[in-house]
Amino acid sequence: MGDRLGILVLNQISADGLSRLPAERYQVGKDLATPAAVLVRSADMHAMAIPASVRAIGRAGAGTNNIPVKAMSARGVPVFNAPGANANAVKELVLAGMLMAARNLAPALSFVAKLDPADAELDKRVEDGKKAFAGFEIAGQTLGIIGLGKIGCLVADAAIKLGMDVLGFDPEITVDAAWSLPSQVKRAGSVNEVLKGSQFVTLHVPLLEATRHLVNDANIGLMRDGAVLMNFSREGIVADSAVIDALEARRLGRYVCDFPSAAIHGNPGVIALPHLGASTREAEENCAIMVVDQLRDYLEHGNVTNAVNFPSVSMSRESNYRVAIANANVPNMLGQISTAMAKAGLNIHNMVNKSRGEMAYTLVDIDSPASESALADLAAIGGVLSVRYLPLK
Repeated sequence: MGDRLGILVLNQISADGLSRLPAERYQVGKDLATPAAVLVRSADMHAMAIPASVRAIGRAGAGTNNIPVKAMSARGVPVFNAPGANANAVKELVLAGMLMAARNLAPALSFVAKLDPADAELDKRVEDGKKAFAGFEIAGQTLGIIGLGKIGCLVADAAIKLGMDVLGFDPEITVDAAWSLPSQVKRAGSVNEVLKGSQFVTLHVPLLEATRHLVNDANIGLMRDGAVLMNFSREGIVADSAVIDALEARRLGRYVCDFPSAAIHGNPGVIALPHLGASTREAEENCAIMVVDQLRDYLEHGNVTNAVNFPSVSMSRESNYRVAIANANVPNMLGQISTAMAKAGLNIHNMVNKSRGEMAYTLVDIDSPASESALADLAAIGGVLSVRYLPLK
Protein backbone atom coordinates (compact mmCIF):
# COMPACT_ATOMS: atom_id res chain seq x y z
CA MET A 1 0.00 0.00 0.00
CA GLY A 2 3.03 2.26 0.50
CA ASP A 3 2.16 5.78 1.67
CA ARG A 4 -1.38 5.49 0.35
CA LEU A 5 -4.26 5.31 2.82
CA GLY A 6 -6.48 2.26 2.54
CA ILE A 7 -10.24 2.72 2.30
CA LEU A 8 -12.19 -0.47 3.01
CA VAL A 9 -15.51 -0.58 1.11
CA LEU A 10 -18.16 -2.87 2.60
CA ASN A 11 -20.99 -2.20 0.13
CA GLN A 12 -21.39 -1.04 -3.43
CA ILE A 13 -20.54 2.67 -3.27
CA SER A 14 -21.29 5.02 -6.15
CA ALA A 15 -18.33 5.43 -8.52
CA ASP A 16 -18.94 9.19 -8.49
CA GLY A 17 -18.06 9.20 -4.79
CA LEU A 18 -15.09 6.86 -5.00
CA SER A 19 -13.64 8.89 -7.87
CA ARG A 20 -13.04 11.70 -5.36
CA LEU A 21 -10.33 9.59 -3.71
CA PRO A 22 -7.23 10.15 -5.88
CA ALA A 23 -5.35 6.92 -6.63
CA GLU A 24 -1.98 8.47 -5.75
CA ARG A 25 -3.16 9.03 -2.16
CA TYR A 26 -5.74 6.28 -1.55
CA GLN A 27 -6.14 2.58 -2.16
CA VAL A 28 -9.80 1.56 -2.29
CA GLY A 29 -10.78 -2.08 -1.92
CA LYS A 30 -13.09 -4.68 -0.41
CA ASP A 31 -10.33 -6.75 1.22
CA LEU A 32 -7.82 -4.53 3.01
CA ALA A 33 -6.20 -5.77 6.23
CA THR A 34 -5.18 -2.40 7.70
CA PRO A 35 -7.48 0.28 6.27
CA ALA A 36 -7.37 3.87 7.48
CA ALA A 37 -11.11 4.23 7.00
CA VAL A 38 -14.28 2.29 6.15
CA LEU A 39 -17.03 3.23 3.72
CA VAL A 40 -20.33 1.46 4.33
CA ARG A 41 -24.00 1.61 3.39
CA SER A 42 -26.15 -1.11 4.96
CA ALA A 43 -23.60 -3.75 6.03
CA ASP A 44 -23.88 -4.67 9.73
CA MET A 45 -20.59 -3.74 11.41
CA HIS A 46 -21.60 -4.71 14.96
CA ALA A 47 -20.18 -8.22 14.72
CA MET A 48 -17.23 -7.14 12.60
CA ALA A 49 -13.69 -7.05 13.98
CA ILE A 50 -12.90 -3.46 13.04
CA PRO A 51 -9.11 -3.15 12.57
CA ALA A 52 -7.17 -0.93 14.99
CA SER A 53 -5.86 0.97 11.96
CA VAL A 54 -9.30 2.47 11.25
CA ARG A 55 -9.34 6.21 11.91
CA ALA A 56 -12.82 7.01 10.59
CA ILE A 57 -16.01 5.40 9.28
CA GLY A 58 -18.20 6.93 6.61
CA ARG A 59 -21.84 5.90 6.16
CA ALA A 60 -23.16 6.70 2.68
CA GLY A 61 -26.60 7.51 4.06
CA ALA A 62 -28.23 9.04 7.10
CA GLY A 63 -28.81 6.27 9.66
CA THR A 64 -25.89 4.74 11.57
CA ASN A 65 -27.68 1.95 13.46
CA ASN A 66 -25.55 -0.63 11.61
CA ILE A 67 -22.33 0.85 13.04
CA PRO A 68 -21.04 0.40 16.63
CA VAL A 69 -20.88 4.15 17.24
CA LYS A 70 -20.29 3.90 21.00
CA ALA A 71 -17.35 1.54 20.57
CA MET A 72 -15.86 3.81 17.92
CA SER A 73 -16.23 6.84 20.20
CA ALA A 74 -14.22 4.99 22.86
CA ARG A 75 -11.45 4.59 20.28
CA GLY A 76 -11.59 8.23 19.20
CA VAL A 77 -12.97 7.29 15.78
CA PRO A 78 -15.58 9.58 14.20
CA VAL A 79 -18.55 8.10 12.35
CA PHE A 80 -19.63 10.30 9.46
CA ASN A 81 -22.98 10.22 7.68
CA ALA A 82 -24.68 12.10 4.86
CA PRO A 83 -27.79 13.78 6.29
CA GLY A 84 -30.02 15.31 3.67
CA ALA A 85 -28.23 13.76 0.69
CA ASN A 86 -31.12 11.35 0.11
CA ALA A 87 -33.83 13.79 1.22
CA ASN A 88 -35.42 14.32 -2.18
CA ALA A 89 -35.59 10.57 -2.84
CA VAL A 90 -37.37 9.97 0.48
CA LYS A 91 -39.69 12.94 -0.11
CA GLU A 92 -40.82 11.52 -3.44
CA LEU A 93 -41.42 8.10 -1.88
CA VAL A 94 -43.55 9.69 0.86
CA LEU A 95 -45.68 11.34 -1.82
CA ALA A 96 -45.97 8.00 -3.62
CA GLY A 97 -46.98 6.34 -0.34
CA MET A 98 -49.73 8.89 0.25
CA LEU A 99 -51.14 8.39 -3.22
CA MET A 100 -50.92 4.60 -2.98
CA ALA A 101 -52.89 4.68 0.25
CA ALA A 102 -55.44 7.31 -0.77
CA ARG A 103 -56.26 5.67 -4.11
CA ASN A 104 -55.93 2.02 -2.98
CA LEU A 105 -53.35 1.44 -5.69
CA ALA A 106 -51.70 -1.64 -4.17
CA PRO A 107 -54.86 -3.80 -4.03
CA ALA A 108 -56.02 -2.37 -7.35
CA LEU A 109 -52.79 -3.47 -9.03
CA SER A 110 -53.13 -6.89 -7.42
CA PHE A 111 -56.71 -7.16 -8.73
CA VAL A 112 -55.62 -6.33 -12.29
CA ALA A 113 -52.69 -8.76 -12.14
CA LYS A 114 -55.10 -11.61 -11.37
CA LEU A 115 -57.41 -10.89 -14.31
CA ASP A 116 -57.43 -13.33 -17.22
CA PRO A 117 -56.73 -11.37 -20.42
CA ALA A 118 -58.44 -14.13 -22.43
CA ASP A 119 -61.68 -13.72 -20.49
CA ALA A 120 -64.47 -12.50 -22.79
CA GLU A 121 -65.97 -10.69 -19.82
CA LEU A 122 -62.70 -8.80 -19.05
CA ASP A 123 -64.14 -5.29 -19.52
CA LYS A 124 -67.15 -6.10 -17.37
CA ARG A 125 -64.97 -7.58 -14.60
CA VAL A 126 -62.84 -4.43 -14.63
CA GLU A 127 -65.86 -2.16 -14.34
CA ASP A 128 -67.45 -4.28 -11.62
CA GLY A 129 -64.19 -4.68 -9.70
CA LYS A 130 -63.06 -1.08 -9.65
CA LYS A 131 -65.79 -0.15 -7.17
CA ALA A 132 -63.86 -1.91 -4.42
CA PHE A 133 -60.91 0.45 -4.89
CA ALA A 134 -62.57 3.86 -4.74
CA GLY A 135 -60.39 6.24 -2.80
CA PHE A 136 -60.16 9.91 -1.92
CA GLU A 137 -58.12 12.91 -3.00
CA ILE A 138 -55.25 14.27 -0.92
CA ALA A 139 -55.91 17.94 -1.76
CA GLY A 140 -57.57 19.59 1.23
CA GLN A 141 -56.44 16.85 3.63
CA THR A 142 -54.09 17.49 6.57
CA LEU A 143 -50.64 15.95 6.55
CA GLY A 144 -48.96 15.67 9.93
CA ILE A 145 -45.16 15.61 9.88
CA ILE A 146 -43.22 14.46 12.94
CA GLY A 147 -39.59 15.50 12.46
CA LEU A 148 -38.85 18.71 10.55
CA GLY A 149 -35.32 18.12 9.32
CA LYS A 150 -34.32 18.28 5.67
CA ILE A 151 -36.73 15.52 4.62
CA GLY A 152 -39.62 16.82 6.71
CA CYS A 153 -39.23 20.32 5.26
CA LEU A 154 -39.19 19.02 1.68
CA VAL A 155 -42.26 16.88 2.33
CA ALA A 156 -44.06 19.88 3.83
CA ASP A 157 -43.28 22.05 0.83
CA ALA A 158 -44.42 19.40 -1.65
CA ALA A 159 -47.63 18.69 0.26
CA ILE A 160 -48.55 22.37 0.37
CA LYS A 161 -48.01 22.60 -3.40
CA LEU A 162 -50.43 19.67 -3.78
CA GLY A 163 -53.10 21.58 -1.89
CA MET A 164 -52.73 19.95 1.51
CA ASP A 165 -52.71 21.53 4.94
CA VAL A 166 -49.59 20.69 6.95
CA LEU A 167 -49.23 20.26 10.70
CA GLY A 168 -45.64 19.81 11.94
CA PHE A 169 -43.89 18.91 15.17
CA ASP A 170 -40.19 18.82 16.05
CA PRO A 171 -39.03 19.78 19.55
CA GLU A 172 -35.41 20.01 18.37
CA ILE A 173 -35.79 21.81 15.06
CA THR A 174 -32.55 23.44 13.92
CA VAL A 175 -32.26 27.08 12.85
CA ASP A 176 -31.51 26.02 9.26
CA ALA A 177 -34.57 23.75 9.20
CA ALA A 178 -36.75 26.49 10.65
CA TRP A 179 -35.66 28.84 7.86
CA SER A 180 -36.41 26.12 5.27
CA LEU A 181 -39.86 25.37 6.63
CA PRO A 182 -42.70 26.87 4.57
CA SER A 183 -44.57 29.60 6.45
CA GLN A 184 -47.90 27.82 5.85
CA VAL A 185 -46.92 24.94 8.14
CA LYS A 186 -48.88 25.02 11.39
CA ARG A 187 -46.67 24.14 14.35
CA ALA A 188 -48.01 21.48 16.74
CA GLY A 189 -47.00 21.28 20.38
CA SER A 190 -46.70 17.49 20.65
CA VAL A 191 -46.71 14.16 18.83
CA ASN A 192 -50.24 13.56 20.13
CA GLU A 193 -51.49 16.82 18.64
CA VAL A 194 -50.20 15.72 15.23
CA LEU A 195 -51.81 12.29 15.55
CA LYS A 196 -55.16 13.82 16.52
CA GLY A 197 -55.22 16.47 13.83
CA SER A 198 -54.07 14.70 10.66
CA GLN A 199 -55.53 12.43 8.00
CA PHE A 200 -51.98 11.42 7.02
CA VAL A 201 -49.04 11.22 9.42
CA THR A 202 -45.45 10.80 8.24
CA LEU A 203 -42.47 10.16 10.53
CA HIS A 204 -39.00 11.57 9.93
CA VAL A 205 -37.01 11.14 13.13
CA PRO A 206 -33.88 9.11 13.97
CA LEU A 207 -34.18 5.88 15.93
CA LEU A 208 -33.10 6.66 19.48
CA GLU A 209 -34.27 5.35 22.81
CA ALA A 210 -36.48 8.44 23.06
CA THR A 211 -38.10 7.75 19.68
CA ARG A 212 -38.40 3.95 19.84
CA HIS A 213 -42.11 3.07 19.50
CA LEU A 214 -42.94 6.77 19.24
CA VAL A 215 -46.26 5.59 17.80
CA ASN A 216 -47.58 2.88 20.10
CA ASP A 217 -50.64 1.29 21.75
CA ALA A 218 -51.09 4.32 23.99
CA ASN A 219 -51.36 6.95 21.25
CA ILE A 220 -52.26 5.29 17.94
CA GLY A 221 -55.92 5.43 18.97
CA LEU A 222 -55.73 9.23 18.85
CA MET A 223 -55.56 9.11 15.07
CA ARG A 224 -58.65 9.88 13.02
CA ASP A 225 -60.73 6.94 11.82
CA GLY A 226 -59.30 5.76 8.52
CA ALA A 227 -56.10 7.80 8.88
CA VAL A 228 -52.91 6.77 7.08
CA LEU A 229 -49.67 6.31 9.02
CA MET A 230 -46.40 6.42 7.04
CA ASN A 231 -43.00 5.37 8.30
CA PHE A 232 -40.05 5.93 5.97
CA SER A 233 -37.71 6.62 8.87
CA ARG A 234 -36.74 3.50 10.85
CA GLU A 235 -38.61 0.30 11.66
CA GLY A 236 -38.46 0.72 15.46
CA ILE A 237 -40.16 4.13 15.42
CA VAL A 238 -43.57 2.41 15.19
CA ALA A 239 -44.75 -0.50 17.33
CA ASP A 240 -45.96 -3.17 14.86
CA SER A 241 -48.36 -4.62 17.42
CA ALA A 242 -50.11 -1.26 17.77
CA VAL A 243 -50.49 -0.99 14.00
CA ILE A 244 -51.93 -4.51 13.69
CA ASP A 245 -54.47 -3.89 16.44
CA ALA A 246 -55.50 -0.51 14.99
CA LEU A 247 -55.94 -1.97 11.51
CA GLU A 248 -58.01 -4.90 12.83
CA ALA A 249 -60.22 -2.48 14.79
CA ARG A 250 -60.59 -0.39 11.60
CA ARG A 251 -59.29 2.65 13.46
CA LEU A 252 -56.28 2.95 11.14
CA GLY A 253 -56.94 3.03 7.41
CA ARG A 254 -53.49 2.12 6.09
CA TYR A 255 -49.93 1.69 7.33
CA VAL A 256 -47.33 2.53 4.67
CA CYS A 257 -43.73 1.72 5.51
CA ASP A 258 -40.32 0.91 4.08
CA PHE A 259 -39.74 -2.04 6.43
CA PRO A 260 -41.55 -5.33 5.65
CA SER A 261 -41.14 -7.00 9.04
CA ALA A 262 -42.46 -10.49 9.75
CA ALA A 263 -45.14 -9.13 12.11
CA ILE A 264 -46.90 -7.05 9.45
CA HIS A 265 -46.15 -9.18 6.40
CA GLY A 266 -49.27 -10.03 4.43
CA ASN A 267 -51.57 -7.75 6.42
CA PRO A 268 -54.06 -6.31 3.89
CA GLY A 269 -53.94 -2.91 5.56
CA VAL A 270 -50.17 -2.61 5.18
CA ILE A 271 -48.29 -1.30 2.16
CA ALA A 272 -44.70 -2.39 2.82
CA LEU A 273 -41.86 -1.45 0.48
CA PRO A 274 -38.41 -3.10 0.48
CA HIS A 275 -36.40 -0.23 2.00
CA LEU A 276 -36.52 1.94 -1.13
CA GLY A 277 -36.12 5.31 0.62
CA ALA A 278 -32.64 6.10 -0.69
CA SER A 279 -32.70 3.66 -3.61
CA THR A 280 -32.36 6.10 -6.46
CA ARG A 281 -29.32 6.68 -8.63
CA GLU A 282 -29.27 10.32 -7.61
CA ALA A 283 -29.48 9.65 -3.87
CA GLU A 284 -26.73 7.04 -3.94
CA GLU A 285 -24.47 9.45 -5.84
CA ASN A 286 -25.24 12.36 -3.51
CA CYS A 287 -24.64 10.28 -0.37
CA ALA A 288 -21.37 8.85 -1.66
CA ILE A 289 -20.00 12.20 -2.77
CA MET A 290 -20.96 13.89 0.48
CA VAL A 291 -19.52 11.27 2.83
CA VAL A 292 -16.32 10.74 0.79
CA ASP A 293 -15.62 14.48 0.80
CA GLN A 294 -16.14 14.59 4.58
CA LEU A 295 -13.97 11.52 5.12
CA ARG A 296 -11.14 12.89 2.98
CA ASP A 297 -11.23 16.29 4.71
CA TYR A 298 -10.89 14.50 8.05
CA LEU A 299 -8.12 12.16 6.98
CA GLU A 300 -6.07 14.92 5.36
CA HIS A 301 -6.86 17.98 7.48
CA GLY A 302 -8.64 16.73 10.62
CA ASN A 303 -11.80 18.75 9.94
CA VAL A 304 -15.06 17.20 11.16
CA THR A 305 -18.38 17.72 9.36
CA ASN A 306 -21.50 15.61 9.95
CA ALA A 307 -20.05 13.12 12.42
CA VAL A 308 -22.71 11.59 14.65
CA ASN A 309 -20.35 11.20 17.61
CA PHE A 310 -17.92 14.14 17.29
CA PRO A 311 -18.41 17.91 17.47
CA SER A 312 -18.22 19.84 14.21
CA VAL A 313 -14.73 21.34 13.95
CA SER A 314 -13.16 23.14 11.02
CA MET A 315 -9.98 25.22 10.95
CA SER A 316 -8.23 26.75 7.95
CA ARG A 317 -4.62 25.67 7.54
CA GLU A 318 -2.13 28.25 8.81
CA SER A 319 0.80 25.86 9.07
CA ASN A 320 2.20 22.81 7.31
CA TYR A 321 2.08 20.91 10.60
CA ARG A 322 -1.18 19.94 12.27
CA VAL A 323 -2.10 17.63 15.14
CA ALA A 324 -5.64 16.29 15.67
CA ILE A 325 -6.58 15.02 19.13
CA ALA A 326 -9.77 13.27 20.25
CA ASN A 327 -10.25 13.07 23.99
CA ALA A 328 -12.77 12.59 26.75
CA ASN A 329 -14.59 15.82 27.61
CA VAL A 330 -13.10 16.29 31.08
CA PRO A 331 -11.46 19.29 32.81
CA ASN A 332 -7.87 20.43 32.11
CA MET A 333 -7.38 18.51 28.87
CA LEU A 334 -6.40 21.62 26.91
CA GLY A 335 -3.96 22.59 29.64
CA GLN A 336 -2.29 19.19 29.54
CA ILE A 337 -2.14 19.21 25.73
CA SER A 338 -0.59 22.70 25.69
CA THR A 339 1.90 21.74 28.40
CA ALA A 340 2.98 18.60 26.54
CA MET A 341 3.53 20.61 23.35
CA ALA A 342 5.49 23.27 25.14
CA LYS A 343 7.64 20.60 26.78
CA ALA A 344 8.39 19.21 23.32
CA GLY A 345 9.38 22.68 22.07
CA LEU A 346 6.34 22.99 19.80
CA ASN A 347 4.89 26.49 19.38
CA ILE A 348 1.11 26.57 18.92
CA HIS A 349 0.25 28.73 15.92
CA ASN A 350 -3.51 28.22 16.06
CA MET A 351 -5.90 25.98 17.98
CA VAL A 352 -9.60 25.13 18.06
CA ASN A 353 -11.33 22.91 20.59
CA LYS A 354 -14.96 21.85 20.74
CA SER A 355 -16.95 19.29 22.67
CA ARG A 356 -20.10 17.25 22.18
CA GLY A 357 -21.40 15.29 25.11
CA GLU A 358 -18.59 13.10 26.41
CA MET A 359 -16.38 13.72 23.36
CA ALA A 360 -13.99 16.62 22.78
CA TYR A 361 -11.86 17.29 19.73
CA THR A 362 -8.90 19.59 19.25
CA LEU A 363 -7.06 20.76 16.14
CA VAL A 364 -3.65 22.37 16.67
CA ASP A 365 -1.48 24.00 14.01
CA ILE A 366 2.16 24.14 15.12
CA ASP A 367 5.13 26.03 13.65
CA SER A 368 7.50 23.09 13.33
CA PRO A 369 7.37 19.32 12.77
CA ALA A 370 6.23 17.11 15.66
CA SER A 371 8.53 14.27 16.67
CA GLU A 372 7.38 10.71 17.36
CA SER A 373 8.20 11.18 21.04
CA ALA A 374 6.10 14.36 21.22
CA LEU A 375 3.12 12.56 19.67
CA ALA A 376 3.62 9.64 22.06
CA ASP A 377 3.58 12.03 25.04
CA LEU A 378 0.29 13.49 23.82
CA ALA A 379 -1.21 10.03 23.37
CA ALA A 380 -0.12 9.10 26.91
CA ILE A 381 -2.20 11.86 28.52
CA GLY A 382 -5.06 10.34 30.52
CA GLY A 383 -8.32 10.78 28.62
CA VAL A 384 -6.73 11.14 25.17
CA LEU A 385 -8.40 8.67 22.80
CA SER A 386 -6.49 9.26 19.57
CA VAL A 387 -3.72 11.46 18.22
CA ARG A 388 -3.08 12.03 14.51
CA TYR A 389 -0.23 13.98 12.92
CA LEU A 390 -1.30 15.67 9.67
CA PRO A 391 1.63 17.39 7.95
CA LEU A 392 0.94 18.81 4.51
CA LYS A 393 2.59 16.74 1.79
